[in-house]
Amino acid sequence: MSEIKKIATRDSYGNALVELGKEHDDLIVLDADLAGATKTGVFKKAFPERHWDIGIAEANMTGIAAGVAACGKVPFISSFAMFAAGRAYEQVRNAIGYSHLNVKIGATHQCLEDIGLMREIPGMVVINPADDVEARAAVKAAYEHVGPVYLRFGRLAVPVFNDEATYKFEIGKGIVLKEGTDVTIFATGLCVNETIEAEKMLAADGINAEIINIHTIKPLDRELVVKSALKTGKVVTVEEHSVIGGLGSAVCDVLCEAAPTKVLKIGINDVFGESGPALELIKKYGLDAEGIYKKVKAFVK
Repeated sequence: MSEIKKIATRDSYGNALVELGKEHDDLIVLDADLAGATKTGVFKKAFPERHWDIGIAEANMTGIAAGVAACGKVPFISSFAMFAAGRAYEQVRNAIGYSHLNVKIGATHQCLEDIGLMREIPGMVVINPADDVEARAAVKAAYEHVGPVYLRFGRLAVPVFNDEATYKFEIGKGIVLKEGTDVTIFATGLCVNETIEAEKMLAADGINAEIINIHTIKPLDRELVVKSALKTGKVVTVEEHSVIGGLGSAVCDVLCEAAPTKVLKIGINDVFGESGPALELIKKYGLDAEGIYKKVKAFVK
């Protein structure tokens, strides 16, 4: 059996920007002294005149991007999620969101509250891709979308499970990876592959789970969420994010209004994150396949 290819979605981000840069002269990449970590360094090497390192000044970078967008360019600002969504929140909200400017925010690791923060900004699209194929497609879709977009990428190399030849990315549309009847599991980002593996364990126990990849958390695929919830009668959400304000909250917002359903939210339970080896942290917080399997099994049974 050949080894499964693993790629960090932050690498996908950098590579996708290079490909887009070849086609679009209006694409500008701004970074806050983190080109090595955000992987925009590959864009800098290919297009040095269109890569602007603003230094450790995320708020300034955000304001500059707003001005660049107002001049007709398409800027991608890049930093850690804690800085892009946290430190620069005021500028993202007021300079980009309020004016609905065509700025794309590419954020990597080290934050568990960023999706919630970005979801609350009117008009902001929030995307959390699951693998290399999806991440590169998401960057392209973000460029083509007119308006602000928040793209969440990861540092950990994750399996590539999508087939590039057949994969289709559409903002606001979830993807049914497997149909089921006993429970629906909505997953996002790096948790999607772990959920796929957890489903195999559930199947061995006779639990027929429906697996849905929610790569776009805003706008959420309301129609698919309601349809699947009505079909299975039980819903689980899985995310590498706080259970407050992220995918789980978005799904619950829809279901409490359109199809009241019993929901289990799997994520980070109202605690601050910590530093450490990614795989160990994922296991500690029950976001690995085994952890997801155990929680879903107990929920269904």
